Amino acid sequence: MSDKPEKKLDSDLFLESIGKVTPIKSDKRSIVPTYKPKPFPKQKTAHIADKLTRAQSEFIDALQAEDTFSYTASGLQKNVLKKMRRGHYGLDAELDLHGLTSAQAKRELVKFLHFCEQDGCRCVRIIHGKGYRSENNLPVLKNDLNVWLRQHQEVQAFCSAAQREGGAGAVIVLLRLSSKYTDQDDTQY
Repeated sequence: MSDKPEKKLDSDLFLESIGKVTPIKSDKRSIVPTYKPKPFPKQKTAHIADKLTRAQSEFIDALQAEDTFSYTASGLQKNVLKKMRRGHYGLDAELDLHGLTSAQAKRELVKFLHFCEQDGCRCVRIIHGKGYRSENNLPVLKNDLNVWLRQHQEVQAFCSAAQREGGAGAVIVLLRLSSKYTDQDDTQY
């Protein structure tokens, strides 16, 4: 048998199965709908105010990898740091800055503290690492955090974490209670 009769049979079978077909006169028809989709508003990005505004009044020595550091704002009792080290304040949030550059870490810190203030977080832990892989074993993020946290308006105190919670590679920060949480009556709940 030749190939031509088989092809003819296939084409006849195809025409029988699809039925009557009318050819298209113009192939310039738009498949895309002509109506425009409804616009939707852009999401507003949350404006995060930079609260690193306190003036630095004292010179801060550079910290080494295993050095611990602490700070209390004026008017705060000294035993607050003891309580923080012992874990009397429960941790509400945590931020890990490992592997970030100084500029990225600053952005993340400002965002983190802003959202902590909005959520009513009081005590947070920030992990910065010890800086063993930094130049001259001088930890960059640890020294930057020491300066930035002192300048932040909402920070009341901070100290290096206990050894079991990160030691010299982490810092526990006590934040001022947001004004929207101080007016609530505790007897409601």
